Amino acid sequence: MSEEPQTAWPVVETRGTPEPAALADILQLASAAQDSDGNPPLSEQTLVDLRSPDADPDTLSVFTTYANDSGSDTGSGQWLAGVAVLVSETPQDAGVLELVVHPNYRNQGVGTALAAAVQDAVRANSSEGDGDPRPAAWSHGNHEAAVELAARFGYRPVRDLWKMRLSRSNASLPETRFPAGVSVRPFEPGQDEQAWLDVNAAAFAHHPEQGSMSLADLQARMDEDWFDPAGFLLAVDDEGTILGFHWTKVHPGTGGHPPIGEVYVVGVSPEAQGRGLGKALTVAGIQHLHAAGLDAVMLYVDADNTAAVALYRRLGFVRWDQDVMYAPA
Repeated sequence: MSEEPQTAWPVVETRGTPEPAALADILQLASAAQDSDGNPPLSEQTLVDLRSPDADPDTLSVFTTYANDSGSDTGSGQWLAGVAVLVSETPQDAGVLELVVHPNYRNQGVGTALAAAVQDAVRANSSEGDGDPRPAAWSHGNHEAAVELAARFGYRPVRDLWKMRLSRSNASLPETRFPAGVSVRPFEPGQDEQAWLDVNAAAFAHHPEQGSMSLADLQARMDEDWFDPAGFLLAVDDEGTILGFHWTKVHPGTGGHPPIGEVYVVGVSPEAQGRGLGKALTVAGIQHLHAAGLDAVMLYVDADNTAAVALYRRLGFVRWDQDVMYAPA
């Protein structure tokens, strides 16, 4: 690194899918931040969008700033100081922002420069009379620096997403009981995609992220190294109709930490709700992860979803961390 901190951080905006070298830089920076903070700094959907070969330049913007260290160049991930990724559902949507600064370049104004560049770009592209066009923003882990940056730009917290964790020694799992006529089988690639998408959309019609998952989104996750159809449990009736599901995930160990399982997503078709399927599927998925040798299981849940939080606490989950969404005040 340079002997003196860099004082000016020129930010470059690119739209659509990043070039391979730039994407490698971003992924390397994200990995370094996760190792330092213990939290993935970019959401899974953001990573899917960044890797998509045909990302819409009207709905994906990437803002980067590089350090001017001696001998550095913008083709080396070693020198990427910070990145901000703005993803929108439509060109008219304000979108959601995620911003991450490399641990080596924190407290030097990188985050402020990126946030200001995003703000300027969004306002330049907005129409007069649209109100505040600025996007919402996620803070994964809600670290102090993120809280301060949000306040500096006039943002307030609007959503609290808890991470909860279950250790096998503290688990209090009831016997798995499914209603008569309901059985559980693993997801079958090449057969279940559309039927699952239909159930997922119905189960999460109220959820802006999960409920809008497309076939391309599903396929992108199926192409990931972590995807395992054996851990994608489907509850079906005697006619084979999907009533609900529990998609589990295993995160590989990093930084000396062992692998951890995840209650990735549990959903029940509206027509099948009220029969105890959600609880039974949750328990079945946790048992699957324990049987795979994982001692710890995590999940995400909105803090204001009191029914779900109460259920997870009865199973032995405890609050572990949090992600906070901010929006313009």
